[in-house]
Amino acid sequence: MDILGLPWLRSAPPDFRQRCKHLKGRSEDIAGELRELASFAVDATQLKTLARLASEHPQGGGPSLRPFRLGLVSNSTTDLLAPGIVASGLRHGLRLEVAAAPYDQVMQSVADPGSPLYAQPLDAVLLALDHRAFAMDSAGGVQGALAFVKNLRQHVAAIAGVPVIVQTVARPAETLLGSLDFMLEDMTRALAFDFNGGLRGQLQGSADVLFDVAGLAELVGLTRWHDPVRWHIAKLSFAQACLPLYCEHLARLIAAMRGLSRKCLVLDLDNTLWGGVIGDDGLDGIRLGQGDAVGEAFLAIQRHALSLSKRGGILAVCSKNNDEIAREPFRRHSEMVLREEHIAVFQANWSDKPTNLRAIAKTLNIGIDSLVFLDDNPAERDIVRQSLPQVAVPELGDDPAHYPLLLAAAGYFEAVTLSADDLKRGEYYRLQAQRASLQESATDLDGFLRSLEMKIAFARFDSMGRPRIAQLINKSNQFNLTTRRRTEAEVEGLERDPGYFTMQVRLADRFGDNGMISVIVCRKAGTEWEMDTWLMSCRVLGRRVEHAILNEIVAQARQQGAEVLRGVYIPTDRNSMVKDLYPKLGFKPAGEADGATLWTLDIADYKPFALEGLFQADRQNL
Repeated sequence: MDILGLPWLRSAPPDFRQRCKHLKGRSEDIAGELRELASFAVDATQLKTLARLASEHPQGGGPSLRPFRLGLVSNSTTDLLAPGIVASGLRHGLRLEVAAAPYDQVMQSVADPGSPLYAQPLDAVLLALDHRAFAMDSAGGVQGALAFVKNLRQHVAAIAGVPVIVQTVARPAETLLGSLDFMLEDMTRALAFDFNGGLRGQLQGSADVLFDVAGLAELVGLTRWHDPVRWHIAKLSFAQACLPLYCEHLARLIAAMRGLSRKCLVLDLDNTLWGGVIGDDGLDGIRLGQGDAVGEAFLAIQRHALSLSKRGGILAVCSKNNDEIAREPFRRHSEMVLREEHIAVFQANWSDKPTNLRAIAKTLNIGIDSLVFLDDNPAERDIVRQSLPQVAVPELGDDPAHYPLLLAAAGYFEAVTLSADDLKRGEYYRLQAQRASLQESATDLDGFLRSLEMKIAFARFDSMGRPRIAQLINKSNQFNLTTRRRTEAEVEGLERDPGYFTMQVRLADRFGDNGMISVIVCRKAGTEWEMDTWLMSCRVLGRRVEHAILNEIVAQARQQGAEVLRGVYIPTDRNSMVKDLYPKLGFKPAGEADGATLWTLDIADYKPFALEGLFQADRQNL
C-alpha cells in the first residue's frame, strides 16, 4: 500500500480533465463540483488545476465552503505549495486563500507590520520551516532554533493576533556513523529529534497548533520524503511526489481548527469487525481472535475504534442484520474488544444503509457530515456515497490488516485540542441515545423532562473553561446564531473586558454529565446588550435549555441596568435550524444589516419562561 497515493480516496476518474474544462468559464457557483473533484486522489498537477479554477471563480467558494486566509512563511520555495493547499482545502470544505511571503524572507516578513504578509486580515500563519532553516549543529543550536520560532510566534501574535501553525522538522536521511548518530548530541538526526521535542513543550498550553511533518516523513520514509536534487535545483523542501500528502494533512488540520472534523465512526459488522457472516457462520464460525492472521487483523481494527472512542470519538453500528444476532458477538464472543457499552447507537435491521445512517445522525443529534462509514463492501460504499455525499466513506481494499492504517491516514478525526469534555464525548452521546429512546416512549414531554432531573450551571468565562469555550466557538455550526470565531487568546480578552458579558453553561441529568453545552457572549452598549455569540450543543435540543439560558441572560442584563436585548442572526449553510429562534423566544423583528437579521427584546416587559421543576440551577461568579 502506497500512502503517497492517498489510498483511502477513490482514484481520479478518467474524465477528470474534461470535467475541469467543463467548469472553466462557468458563471454560476461551482463550489459543489469543485469539492467533488477534490474528493478524489489527485496528483500535484491536478491540484494546481483545481486551485486555478477556484481562483477564477471567486463566487465558487459558495456557502458550502468555509473561508480561511493563511499566511505562508518558508525557507523554501512555495510556488507549488500554495495551489496544492488551496485545492486540498476544497476537499475539507474550505475556501482557502494563501498569502505567501517571498522565498526565505522569514523574519523580515513576520516581524514587519508593513509586510505584504499582513496586507489583509489572516486567520492563521504557517511557519513551513525545515531543518535547513536552523543552524542546529549543537545543543545550543537547538535552543537557538526554538528561541527563533518563539520569537516568530510572538511577532505574529502581536501584529496579527492569530494562531501560528508550527511544523516539526523531518530528520535528514543521511547519517555519518549509522545508528550511533542518534546517540550523539551534536548529530543532525539527534538534534532534529531534540528540536521537535522542545517544540512540543513550547506549544503546550498555547493557542498555536503543531503540524507534525516529521511524522509524515516517517510515514512515507525519509529517502522518499527528501529529494536532494529538487532542493539544489528549486529549493523544494520535500519531494514533489509528497505534495498531495502534505497538503492533505495541512488542509485537514486547518479544517479541524474550524471545527470541520468528523465526530462519529459508523461500523459495518460482517467482514468489517470480524471475518465471515454472523447470521450464516454463527458465533463459533466467525474469524476473530489470536492465533489466526485474519482474526488478529479484525482485532486490530476493533482496538483502533476503541482507542478512538477513548479519545472522544463516537462509535455506532450500521448493519444489515437481525438485531439479536448482530449483538451476539458483542455479548458472548470472548475475543471481542468492542462491547455494547462502547456503541452509542446500534442500527442492525434490513433497511438500506443510507436510511440507517440518517437514523444514527438523528438519534445522536449530529449532522450527517459528522459521520464516517466503515464498510468492507464496495457496493454499499458506493450506495452511501451516492445517497449521502456528506458522509465520509474511505476505500478499504481487500486486506483487513490495512483497515486501521487507512482509517488513521484518512485523518477524519483530526484534532487540534483535546479537553476533558472531549474525552467524555463518546459517553455523552451514548447516554444521549438512551435519552432519545426514553423520550420516544414518553407521552408527556414535560413529564419526560422532569424525569431527567436536570442540573444546569451558569458561570462566567474562566481560565479552566477557556480551552473548551474556544473549541466550541470554533467548532459549533448548527445551533450557532452568528458563527463568529475566536482564538483562545481572544476568549481570554473577553474575560477581562468589562464591555462584554460572558457565560458558559453546563448540564447534567440522571443519566450523566453533558459537560459544557452552551457559550454566550453579549456586547454591552449603554442600555443595550447585543447577542454577539450564542451557541449550544445539539445533543441537548428539545430540553428547553434555550429558555433557561434566555431567562438567565435577561436576569443578568436587568441586574446591570440594560433595557434592551438585541438578537443577531447571521445565516450560513449550516445554521438554518436557529433562523426562527429569536421570534420563538419572543423577540420582535428589527430589520436587517450587513446580511444579518436583527431582533429586539424589551427587558422590562420580559416574562421569564415557566420552567418550574425542570432544572436545578447553580450560579457561579455571575
